[in-house]
Amino acid sequence: MFSPEIVIAAVINGLLTGAVYALVSVALTLVYGVLHIINFAHGAILTAAMFAAFFAQQAGVDPLIAVVFIAPAFFLLGYAMQRWIIGPASHGDDRNILLVTLGLSIVIENALLAAFRSDTRSIDVPYGFSSVDLGFVFLPMPRVIAFGVTCAVALLLWALLTRTDAGKAIRAVAREKLGAALVGIDVPHVYALTFGIGAACLAVAACVLLPSYYVHPRVGNAYVLIAFTVVVLGGMGSVPGAMIGGLFIGVVESLSGLYFGESLGQLGVFVIFILVLLVRPTGLFGARA
Repeated sequence: MFSPEIVIAAVINGLLTGAVYALVSVALTLVYGVLHIINFAHGAILTAAMFAAFFAQQAGVDPLIAVVFIAPAFFLLGYAMQRWIIGPASHGDDRNILLVTLGLSIVIENALLAAFRSDTRSIDVPYGFSSVDLGFVFLPMPRVIAFGVTCAVALLLWALLTRTDAGKAIRAVAREKLGAALVGIDVPHVYALTFGIGAACLAVAACVLLPSYYVHPRVGNAYVLIAFTVVVLGGMGSVPGAMIGGLFIGVVESLSGLYFGESLGQLGVFVIFILVLLVRPTGLFGARA
């Protein structure tokens, strides 16, 4: 048994880690909620964004500052991918979209592998080894910053979806595509807009991840596995579910690592995944079709 202070410290660290999981998962569930497809290029886009943040740091720009131009760049990249590659290549068939995103994932990963080899890279930032002292636990500064950035992005995303015309159009298309088209909403544009927002969220996640993590051409795949678990737990297409699910999965992973060892830290995550599929397949906030 561990003392309450150790358990509480593990929970807090889990929340900090889970915030990044939540941000990656929000991008996945947002695309699913509107386009009703799974984006298999999700991990590859995250990897590309981490490389962008890495080379920005090599050029002397801190990743937390670089996010100001990396996020808009990946929004435009995501918009273009959906509007001029995924959409036209799918010919309106969701099964084709799955194949196209899988193909994009393979192309992006192998392009990164060809350009940068399989070397693992990391960065040094001035605050990399700084911490916040709460009296009973020291919290790594990069994770604290990541938590704050994730909360800010969540608020911005909520404001976008609920307070803007673009957000209302996204919610309308997600609810009823044909009805939205009949009232004049440009559905292909909304699809591309949603995909771009998802890519921008991944870019933000990449910039807050890099100060405490590493990057190589396949690093995004590990986060996609967690993101799928979070999305299933929260409910497919539910943005609030993805946020709460990400925090919960971060805590589960942290406590599993505490009780079962670091190497088995993700054991609890996949146990939760199986239990949710067995007991509540729609997730915590999902609805039956």
